[in-house]
Amino acid sequence: MKLNPYYTNKELKEFGFRALGRSVLISRTCRIYTPETISLGSHVLIDDFTILNGELVLGDYVHISSNCELYAGEARITVGDFCEISSRCALYATSDDYSGASLFGPQVPAAYRGVKNEPVILENYVLMGTGGTMLPGVRVAEGCSFGAMTLVNRSTEPWGVYAGIPARRLRERERDLLEQAKKLTGG
Repeated sequence: MKLNPYYTNKELKEFGFRALGRSVLISRTCRIYTPETISLGSHVLIDDFTILNGELVLGDYVHISSNCELYAGEARITVGDFCEISSRCALYATSDDYSGASLFGPQVPAAYRGVKNEPVILENYVLMGTGGTMLPGVRVAEGCSFGAMTLVNRSTEPWGVYAGIPARRLRERERDLLEQAKKLTGG
């Protein structure tokens, strides 16, 4: 008998997610911490070796590719509708202080750490290229796309194509996909 590489709907319900939409596929190799703080929309696909940790809200038609990490910490990560997070991306709503003003690492008591916890928000129609990183407090405006290996350390303006370390806006992004989304959803 061949094992299904994705959890069944019955198994997903047993996790105890805060919310669980229709047509959700999550790889059996995905690590899910605190499922009671995770809300999943409909038509969500989460691939192999991804880590979900903390309060997460995923919209409809979201794909999180393999080897991604979503660390919400004491904040929240929100991913809007029709978003794609390509392989090996990391989204951090929590981060240690790298200045040297405090100690760091999860084994150190909180009183000695300077942890930054700020929400990360991806609005609708965001496409993140492979190997990208988003840092705490970033709000990605609707329709933005990011080239491979982009570091997003500040909020963006809508419908831009961004790339680089740190991310910088290169040009406007086409909006043809909006009509396709309307056709798909009947809206």
